[in-house]
Amino acid sequence: MIKALLMLYAVWGFNWVVMKEASLFFPPVTFACYRFISGAAVLLLINIWLRLPLPPKRYWKWIIITGILQIALNNAAVQIGMQTLDAGLVAVLNYSMPVWVAILAHFFLHETLTRRKAAGIILSMAGMCILMNIDTLGSMSGIFFTIGGAVAWAVASVIIKYQDRTMKAKDCTMIQYTTWQMTVGALTLLIYTTIFDQGSSHWTWLSISCLAYNGILASALAFFLWNFILTRMEAGKASIAVLGVPVVGVICGVLFLGEALRGSTALGMLLILGGILLIVMHPPTKKLTP
Repeated sequence: MIKALLMLYAVWGFNWVVMKEASLFFPPVTFACYRFISGAAVLLLINIWLRLPLPPKRYWKWIIITGILQIALNNAAVQIGMQTLDAGLVAVLNYSMPVWVAILAHFFLHETLTRRKAAGIILSMAGMCILMNIDTLGSMSGIFFTIGGAVAWAVASVIIKYQDRTMKAKDCTMIQYTTWQMTVGALTLLIYTTIFDQGSSHWTWLSISCLAYNGILASALAFFLWNFILTRMEAGKASIAVLGVPVVGVICGVLFLGEALRGSTALGMLLILGGILLIVMHPPTKKLTP
């Protein structure tokens, strides 16, 4: 599990650098569409290579719902939010997802919202606000769009966890599930970009490299890892654990983009990591005295 989390941190964290470069070549929602079409194509090829059948009918309602929510709506909302909001604010609002997961998991998955978990959420979200250096708000419509995307991501995460608990037969692997979930999301984004003009794209070797990284690693591999982690951990713990991604993203920005590492940034990262450890690490057990 730790290996899966570390790999997810590395792939999605470095993707902040890649996404920043990609924004020079593609309209935001168009890039998200291309990204998930590429990711779905990679996963479909893997399914063909492994000779995996279509998932049974009882899984499809979950695949369609989570594909639209987690892949299409969340990413489209983030890209729309970036048109009127600072990137830092968009990141904080989108990564408010753990708060919504903790609330939903309490009611629908019977995961107890303990004081320890609540403290970890508050600590991590405070760190996110400091890390992204938020000093202005901006368009309220952009804020609502981005929060809506975070809620969509949270709902999809809870659904994935719920159906994993209720579906006893293991006749749908996580590769199959992720493949068709991403295919549904990619088709939804394709329909959106076809109906609404997004502007032109500029194709160069760098833009193709950015798209390849996003399709193969940041989409196909990373979303498989995320779904895998969700089925192996409590939804609330998994959602907090993923907050390690923006920490790695900031470090990559310093290393590869020459961005400054301020004291407030370091404090934000420490608070996030402290919140993750507070929730993920098991509390020490008390020794019984004879």
